[in-house]
Amino acid sequence: MAVKDDNQPTPRLALSIEQACEALSVSWDTWRRHIAPDIRVVYIGRKKLVPVTELERWLEANAVSTAAH
Repeated sequence: MAVKDDNQPTPRLALSIEQACEALSVSWDTWRRHIAPDIRVVYIGRKKLVPVTELERWLEANAVSTAAH
């Protein structure tokens, strides 16, 4: 098992909805209308966590070439 370097922050594997909105630079309304329907979440009690890999998957699936616009 690798020893963690205390100078390096622990990488986040999941974010709260608020953090996910911040990471994507979108409002909660934009999240709810345009992103949430396509994102899988993890429930821990009433708390929802968004796996970072889900955000990356959504971004890749919704990215378009700048040449297309």
